[in-house]
Amino acid sequence: MENRQPPASYSAAGVDLEAGALANRLIHEQAQTTFSPGVLGDVGSFGSLFQVQGYREPVLVSSVDGVGTKLKVAIALDKHDTVGIDLVNHCVNDILTCGAQPLFFLDYIAMGKLVPERIQAIATGLARACREAGCSLIGGETAEMPSLYAGGDYDLVGFIVGVVEKPNIIDGRAIRPGDVLLGLPSSGLHTNGYSLVRRIFGTEPSALKAFYPELGRTLGEELLEPHRSYYPLLKPALPRVKGLAHITGGGIVDNLPRILPQGLSARVDTSSWETPAIFRLIQERGGVDTREMYRVFNMGIGMIVVSSPEEAAGLRALLPQASPVGEVVEGKGKPGVELVGV
Repeated sequence: MENRQPPASYSAAGVDLEAGALANRLIHEQAQTTFSPGVLGDVGSFGSLFQVQGYREPVLVSSVDGVGTKLKVAIALDKHDTVGIDLVNHCVNDILTCGAQPLFFLDYIAMGKLVPERIQAIATGLARACREAGCSLIGGETAEMPSLYAGGDYDLVGFIVGVVEKPNIIDGRAIRPGDVLLGLPSSGLHTNGYSLVRRIFGTEPSALKAFYPELGRTLGEELLEPHRSYYPLLKPALPRVKGLAHITGGGIVDNLPRILPQGLSARVDTSSWETPAIFRLIQERGGVDTREMYRVFNMGIGMIVVSSPEEAAGLRALLPQASPVGEVVEGKGKPGVELVGV
């Protein structure tokens, strides 16, 4: 007797089209709360339309990034309403370094199995951060790929486009020796260094739910603290700024040189700010070398502002959280960073 296999179908292959349709509707509901007058059409078309208004010489600034293995912490704790905030704020900060105003954002969510409630939580974070930045969430993509993502794993990626008037582009060309470095505090790890953190602490819920007196909360709560957005704070200060360095993967050592002209370097005094408790805890528990800490983590400084000495006092009045962390100095060839005290 002939053995017949059941008819092939997408659901039998692990893809739930109905769950995908529901997920898209949930994202659509959140996205509509972010729309600005520049949005033309609606979410769901093959392409998203946005009309740039009110600029004489508009230059578009774009960036793309992901949340990285911070997602593993969110998955372990089944808490997904903050990772969308991480994603948007990271991207907003990246284009802010050029002086750009965020215009619109697109997301990509890929899961082994689409869970509409999880999608909704992620979309809630995306929409909240977009609203706070005045940025429209105008499109994206959800994908269910059971053979690529195991269990509850998923990936989250974002794409942002902003705009700046051509004469107002911040590119670091005006930076000179003697310029002042002002540091703005981070809200924690932001979205970098989680592979090392997971190696030290693991991602078992019991480990993440452990309370640490020095943190004043659980390890998981600390690790899921959202990536801070510096756009609202820095927007009024941009005309006084010569350069901005978003301190992400690679820390101050790798990110600050990206905005320095050839022949210049930076001297950073690591004793000029207090290292937050989470970084001290990571170093102690993991036995991590101090220089490695500064190459992996932001160590409490999420954005560095470069200004002339004359503008520094005015900037500090606009940015009360900013503190002097160093200066620009003469260098030799390729820009670098000297960490004083490390």
